[in-house]
Amino acid sequence: MSLFERRIRGFRLVDVVALGLLTALVLGVYLAKTMAGRERAEIARTERQIDAERLRIRLLEAEVQHLERPDRIERLSSSHLGMAPVAAGQETEPDKLVEIARRETVNEP
Repeated sequence: MSLFERRIRGFRLVDVVALGLLTALVLGVYLAKTMAGRERAEIARTERQIDAERLRIRLLEAEVQHLERPDRIERLSSSHLGMAPVAAGQETEPDKLVEIARRETVNEP
């Protein structure tokens, strides 16, 4: 009796093996599609998070631009700190800064 003619419970051995392989193939394809679907959902969720973070970055950059406006900083410094723009007489050359610093330390009590 050859391998192709051998019967198990009325079915040829070749048919049983082919059915087993077909079942394994179907299950493998099903698992692959399920895993791909899960990964696709994860990618979509990550892309949504990236879009949300980009929107947050744009909002924060707009807020920084608003907070760093020179007229706003000038207004706040003069109203809260009593600061004013530097007068022309208070300006000096960078080379003279050491001399001014020495003069200030000598004049301190």
